[in-house]
Amino acid sequence: MPVCPSGHTSEAADYCDVCGDLMDGAQRAEFAAPAPVPAPAPKADVEEGPDAGPDAGPDAGPDKAASPACPHCGTPRSGRFCEVDGYDFETGALRTAQPPAPRPRPLVPSQRTSSPRLSPPGPSALIAADRAYFDTVIAQMGPDAAGLTFPPYSPERRVPLIGDQVRIGRRSTSRALLPEIDLSAPPEDPGVSHLHAVLLAQPDGTWNLVDPGSTNGTTVNGGADPIGVNTPVRMADGDRIHVGAWTTITLSLQEGPP
Repeated sequence: MPVCPSGHTSEAADYCDVCGDLMDGAQRAEFAAPAPVPAPAPKADVEEGPDAGPDAGPDAGPDKAASPACPHCGTPRSGRFCEVDGYDFETGALRTAQPPAPRPRPLVPSQRTSSPRLSPPGPSALIAADRAYFDTVIAQMGPDAAGLTFPPYSPERRVPLIGDQVRIGRRSTSRALLPEIDLSAPPEDPGVSHLHAVLLAQPDGTWNLVDPGSTNGTTVNGGADPIGVNTPVRMADGDRIHVGAWTTITLSLQEGPP
């Protein structure tokens, strides 16, 4: 069996199985490293331009020149077009960028869609339970007011003034009386007569208040004395009509005929 220079017996003929050294001198010559291959001679610089050969471009092979950079932004070439500004390396032109989408112009006031204007409300009456008026009634009645109690809940409501006359009172089925301002809804005011007062429309657009003879009378704007029976009283916008034990009717009148 072959013996290496260090004295090891090896089954392999090229390198020792024990120390890995080359075997004897003959074998060293056989497996000596090959002579170095001389480096190739440097090639002449390739001229770039329109007359350059097929090997002059960036895809000329392993010995090609370094990839050119974009002449506008300096980004190294990775394809035909520059990734930053779209420069075309083959034609030398900048790719035209798409213009941004135009932003919608704000509408001028004349172009804006406006909601239809609501017509101003006509004459109306606001009905409410008036605590101040109730206290006045209690003071005038004295001991007879022991059974009256101000309603703990009485929501306000508005009634339009339509037609030639608007009656104020409480509904009476037996008398077929259905007043336009009906005060019989809960909480029912016990001091209101079935036909307590009437609002009469005038040709000039104003309204008169008439008490045809109610049991407890009708006062206006917090007055202590009731108005005369069947005596018209001219009303104005914002006037307050007091009837019964706690009811106050505030008028909202509009100019012109009702």
